Formats: sequence, structure tokens, C-alpha cells
Amino acid sequence: MNYISRSRIYTIVAVCLGGLLFALPNVLSPTQLERLPDMFKKTINLGLELRGGSHLQFEVDLKAVAAEQLTALLDDVRSNLRKEQIGYTGLTVSQDKATSQAALSFILRDPTQAEQAQKLVRKIDPTLQVKIDNSRVLLTVSEEALVRRNKSIIEQSIEVIRRRIDESGTKEPIIQMQGTNRIIVQLPGVDNPGEVKRLVGQTAKMSFRLVEHSMGPIAVSASGTPIGHVPPGCDLLPETREDGRVTYVAVKRQIMVSGETLVDAQATVNQNGQPAVSLKFNSVGARKFAQMSGDNIKKQFAIVLDDKVISAPVFQDVIPDGNGQISGHFTIKDANDLALLLRAGALPAPLNVIEERTVGPSLGADSIQDGKTATVLAFILVSIFMILNYSVFGIFANIALVFNIIFLFAGLSLLQATLTLPGIAGIALTIGMAVDANVLIYERIKEEIRNGMKAASAIEAGYQRAMTTILDSNLTTLIGTAVLFEFGTGPIRGFAVTLALGIVISLFTALSLTRLIIAIWMRKRKLTTLPI
Repeated sequence: MNYISRSRIYTIVAVCLGGLLFALPNVLSPTQLERLPDMFKKTINLGLELRGGSHLQFEVDLKAVAAEQLTALLDDVRSNLRKEQIGYTGLTVSQDKATSQAALSFILRDPTQAEQAQKLVRKIDPTLQVKIDNSRVLLTVSEEALVRRNKSIIEQSIEVIRRRIDESGTKEPIIQMQGTNRIIVQLPGVDNPGEVKRLVGQTAKMSFRLVEHSMGPIAVSASGTPIGHVPPGCDLLPETREDGRVTYVAVKRQIMVSGETLVDAQATVNQNGQPAVSLKFNSVGARKFAQMSGDNIKKQFAIVLDDKVISAPVFQDVIPDGNGQISGHFTIKDANDLALLLRAGALPAPLNVIEERTVGPSLGADSIQDGKTATVLAFILVSIFMILNYSVFGIFANIALVFNIIFLFAGLSLLQATLTLPGIAGIALTIGMAVDANVLIYERIKEEIRNGMKAASAIEAGYQRAMTTILDSNLTTLIGTAVLFEFGTGPIRGFAVTLALGIVISLFTALSLTRLIIAIWMRKRKLTTLPI
């Protein structure tokens, strides 16, 4: 009766000591923390509302991506229509007024070729929906493909933002999706979000395209618009020249080498000692770059970043090894920032800042103090309740409650979790729920004693018969926390993690630690009746 094996005793003691060691760094000063081994340096990260920092909300421009996808099909549609000798006019990408979506449209010269044109377009891209009204053909992306693509864009954007922020050295960022087209970025400890906002918000979509050699630099008027016409199949893109003047370059729409084939980018200096960015492509990009340079020796090409020409050099020779260099009137900081953006990858869609706010550390300090007060008050009230109702057994439950809090801080430290205001609420709630299992066990022990059972047998029966109820009640709460974590945002997830961790820990302290304390106490006192 109430026998606990030696191995189980050692395990419980080892877990308690481990909890103390991993929770200890949270109460040490930075100087003391530096002296500890690396495995014991982990502490709980404070969230935005506790530590202070910046909150940014971005809206992903999904419509721009749809228009870009259809624009990329223009050349394929044009060449296939000509190949099949289907006459057309007005091939363009515009906004469909009926659906508010981007649409590729053209008008057939011969309406009887409508069915032939429809089959041709479906071969080019099966995800396109084709609508024919008299002689007008309208192409839009199907709803199913649109939903799938938008989800992929949001997920990719979050990953790119995370890599960029990690590269910039900002620690413990919170990045998550909100709604269907928004991304929340919280940066604890960052009180000036301007620089991070600039790095995060820049699309950084790079491509290598040929320059229309029949046209030189195009000047701009006083109003800032380009003077001249746009050659067929070209875009007029701005370039800032060395003297600060902005001119326009006629760049062919066809992308010869995409920035997606880039595997590395580093800030460096060119042969003139000026800041530059060195590029390294993968095997596919290297092959395309070699072919592009070999076919266009002594011809100009453009390095285009976010629809701006940052450099328009001339191929002097074949570049066979997939290594290139960008020089474009950079400062050292510009070169470092551009290299960082290219390494992190391009955003699949433009981001628009729709909300920006800064939380001061003084507000965070007040929140921490209020959280401490609430937690301590909860602990005192729960402890008094347990002692008044269960005497010395209440003291045992309170000892387990202390270790419950220690284990909770140790667990949050090991997980490198971010503690938020809802997380502090979770800790306060955990304190109340932590003794719930003890209450069930103690009440069951009381019931067995009233039925005439001896002390040792009553304790054994109390633990065994309360087990099912304890597991059922805690399992239902864990299911609730799992739902909160899956569907909640950052602060709600913090609350769910804290609460779930507290529940698991309370099972250990109630079923193992408290039982060990009671067993040791019973063995020393050799009581036949229980003060409960």
C-alpha cells in the first residue's frame, strides 16, 4: 500500500531538479546568465505588449499577382493564335468589371473561330476559364485555382518575411496570417519599425532581360513621364543614372533569367572599389545565363528589380559559371540590404502596410507588474483555501503547486515560448486548475475514510478511483486548448500553450509528486487516521 518504487522516486526527484535548473535562468541577471552553460541559458521571451516593440499589419496584393500571371501568358497566347492563323485584335490584360478580377481578353476577327480559340487557350493553361461573348474572348483564372494560388502566396509571403527578419537580426518575431489576405508582424524590442518595414515590404523580384538595342535611354518630361513611344513587346522601366537623373529604358518583356534561380547573394566591391552585389545561380540559372550572354555579346541587358532597372551593362563575353555581379550606384548599406533581400527570396506579391503602431516598454512594465500581482494573489488565495479545507494535505498540495509554477516556467523556457498578457492569464488560471486534481483525490480519500477504510488503504483507493475523473476532465480541457491553438492568433495561441503546459504539469505534480510526499510522510508518522 502506497509503495513507490525506488526508480520512480529517483525519476520524480530528477524531474524536480531539472525543473529548478531550467527555470532558474529567468530570475538571473544578464551577467549571471552569461556564466551558465548554453543549455541553461534559455529564458522565456516577452511578447510585444510586455516588452514593447512594433506591430505591423500588411495586406497582400493578390490581384496584382493574378494580373501578373495573365500578363505572362500574353506572348504564349499571341504566338499560338498566330500559329493557328486565328485573327484577333485588342489582346490585353485588364480588370473585369463583372468579377473585379484580372482578365486577359481579345476580339476575334472571325467569330466562327471561337471554339478553335477556346480549345487553344485551354491547352496553354488548363486552369483558365474561357468566356466568349460574340467575338470577344475573356480569360480568367478559375475560382478553385484562385483559392489554391492565394493560399500558396500567403504561406510563401510569411516564409519570405520570416527569413528577411531573421537575416536582419531581429529576434523572436511573431508572424502570422490574419483573414484571407493579411499578415501580422510583431517585433518585440524594436521601437523603430521603419527599417524592418522597408526590408519586409520590398518585393525584391529580380529578373534579367534584354534591352531593345534600337532605342537608347529615354528622357522624361517635367511632369516625370517618359518622352517617346513603347516598342512592341517592351516595357519602359525607370533607371536612376549616376548623376541622379531618371531616364527610361526600353526593356523586352521576356524574362531571360529569373531571380528564382538565384542561390546566393553577397555584398562585395567591384573592380573599381565601389559597393556591388555578387550573384550565384543554380545549375538551371547558370545555363540560362551562359546562353543569354553567349547569344548577346556586345549587347546591353537589364537587371530589373521590382520594375526598376538597377543596372544595364553590356555583355563583354560569355559568363559560363553562373556567377555575376550587380553594380548600380550603391552605398555599402544599399548593397548589404539588396543582398539580404535576394538571399531571403522574392515576395510573390506586393505588400501594403495598412496598420503600424509602437508599444512603449513602460506599458509593458506595467503589464508585467499587474501580471505578477495577479499571479501571486491567485497563489495565496488558492493556498489558503487548500490549507483550510485539507489541513496538512493542503500544505502538500501547495508544495506541488510551487513546483507546478517552476515546471511551467522551465517548460516555457525550453520551448522558447513568447509570454504575452493572455499567457499570464493562462498562468493565473493554471494555478487554480493545478489543485483541481488534488481536490478530487482528497475528496475521494475522505469518502473512503467515511466508509470505514484504513488510512493507507484510503489513500491508495483515493488515487486509483479519482484517476479516471482526473484524466477525463483534463483531456477535455486539452482538446479545448488544441482548438484555440489551431484557430487562434498569436496572443490566443500563447494562452493555449501556457494552459496546455500547465495542465500536463499539474497531472505530474498531483499524481506523482504529491503522492510521493504523502507516502514519505505516512511512512515517518505511521498514522492510522488522517488529518483531512
